[in-house]
Amino acid sequence: MKAIVYYKKHSSDKLIYCDVEKPRPTDNEILIKIVCASLNAADYRSMKMGITPKKKIFGSAIAGRIESVGKNIRQFKPGDEVLGDLSDVGFGGLAEYAVAPEKALVLKPAKILFEEAVTLPVAATTALKALRDKGNIQKEQKVLIVGAAGGVGTFAVQLAKYYGTIITAVCGPKNIAQATALGADHVIDYTREDFTKSNERYDLIVAINGNYPLLGYRKILSSNGTYVMVGGGLLQIMKSIFFGWLLSFGKKKMRYLSAKSNQKDLDFVVKLLENQKIKSVIERRYSLDRTAEAMQYLSEGHAQGKVIITVEG
Repeated sequence: MKAIVYYKKHSSDKLIYCDVEKPRPTDNEILIKIVCASLNAADYRSMKMGITPKKKIFGSAIAGRIESVGKNIRQFKPGDEVLGDLSDVGFGGLAEYAVAPEKALVLKPAKILFEEAVTLPVAATTALKALRDKGNIQKEQKVLIVGAAGGVGTFAVQLAKYYGTIITAVCGPKNIAQATALGADHVIDYTREDFTKSNERYDLIVAINGNYPLLGYRKILSSNGTYVMVGGGLLQIMKSIFFGWLLSFGKKKMRYLSAKSNQKDLDFVVKLLENQKIKSVIERRYSLDRTAEAMQYLSEGHAQGKVIITVEG
């Protein structure tokens, strides 16, 4: 089969489009013929940190059709259309075929297109965990979403609206209209205004992009507010992990989200998409052989939605 293989020591392009052996599912695995994949920060950040999958094939979010199942599989059967998050089971999505255990997959409703479905694993579930689980989001809260334009950000805005909150989105000038259309009540252009120096206070802050000081975030929290770091630069993430707890004195909480795949959460956002409570925002589509180009674009941090890799022509 064709796949994108990561060669760490390759002198020029580390993501190589080449032929590899088609995987064989074990008794507890499912073989999926991949229709499309979507790129996520988990892919390129793992590369930067030197964390390489065993088979050297990245790709966490997938959608496709089940070709065969191991003898112990009970939830799925050949022919089922599925989507899944492979980030906790070895990656492998940037290929024509991948294997995964049942826990990594959910059924794709017939009314949802494959490319719509593949935006949900990782991106939508990360936004959900940040808002609901770490942030304990409540109706009518004032929520600040920093980095509202990318994959996680576009879902965070929509989910915050679903939960009935008052949303302020932070993004660049070219994304203001999109953030408003997705449900943001207020939009801050970070090129014109430093929101950390404002007199506004927020009950919940979800930081997805940007490099702002933790003390700046803490200053604009309400007296019992919560800050959740989801992404950003590597240095920013490390600061949140190691120093966030020091700033969580009193009722203000500074938290970091390390998202894990979860079948229940994935099924939840699938139903929201199916019922048109949220929608997929896709900015660019690339063929599998152009994955290196797509990964480079995503890693620059200016995507206006999801970046899709089309595997099945």
